[in-house]
Amino acid sequence: MRASRLLSLLLLLQTRGRMTAGEIARELGVSVRTVYRDVESLSSAGVPVYAERGSAGGYQLLEGYRTRLTGLTEDEARSLLFAGMPAAATELGLGEVLAAAQLKLSAALPAVLRIRAGRVRERFLLDPLAWFREADSVPWLAAVARAVWDEHRIEVRYQRWDRSVVDRTLEPLGLVLKSGVWYLIAGAANPRMYRVSRIHACRPLDETFRRPEGFVLAEFWARREEALQARLFRGEAEVRLSPRARRLLFLLGPVVAEAGARRASTPDRDGWVRTTLPIESLEHATGELLRFGPDVEVLRPPQLRDRVRRAAEELLRRYHG
Repeated sequence: MRASRLLSLLLLLQTRGRMTAGEIARELGVSVRTVYRDVESLSSAGVPVYAERGSAGGYQLLEGYRTRLTGLTEDEARSLLFAGMPAAATELGLGEVLAAAQLKLSAALPAVLRIRAGRVRERFLLDPLAWFREADSVPWLAAVARAVWDEHRIEVRYQRWDRSVVDRTLEPLGLVLKSGVWYLIAGAANPRMYRVSRIHACRPLDETFRRPEGFVLAEFWARREEALQARLFRGEAEVRLSPRARRLLFLLGPVVAEAGARRASTPDRDGWVRTTLPIESLEHATGELLRFGPDVEVLRPPQLRDRVRRAAEELLRRYHG
């Protein structure tokens, strides 16, 4: 552990230049006193590190000195997939490993590319969490991820959609992060999807398993999404939308918004368009379309038009006493 920290300290000075003891301590998550001891150890080992006094001072390496001890460990190389998602890496138990890997990569880059990489970090951020929602609590994610990597079966206690709790032995094939929610794909013979936040306990087994030949996680997930959409949207509604409703169509979700925009007619002279929206059910569509108030008119099916009309009449009675 200390050897790894000394290497991290050395690479920090190599990539950042002059740093104060306080800055180093914050980067490495140690005390300033530990930094003093580590710098002394590096100096004793022949590393040309020296201190400059004063308000603008700090530790730095002798100009021109570079170390080539930047080889990535297996865990560090594995963690680089999450280079743009530090929160996801932390949930998987790879936060510190990812930081070390990024530091080593930065140290290996030429100065010009290192500056450009720094600019990318300053200007671009990948946030996989959907708006106005918190990420799931996933205390067993790291254990599940290890089993996925090592191809070991796991025993889990899982809460199903109806809140019943069952015990399962699973063959974990992959993990998917979708809008801040982690899903486990498991089952070599018939892969299924499990929400990781519903795993109440997880015990890795010594038993390994063989991944199904030809299984591709991305392809499985794409098929799963298509099947979910087909089950979810069981009908269609023809509607008229005002310019304001067209701008707010994203409130109905990306699938509905994309379909509505793609199927829209040419706007009339008032800016209204006709389009067809996928709907889950008459009841669900009634509530969703009422959100748009007078900016939407339901044309078909007649049952949905009648539901919206009756709901509007009830609102009018309620507010007029």
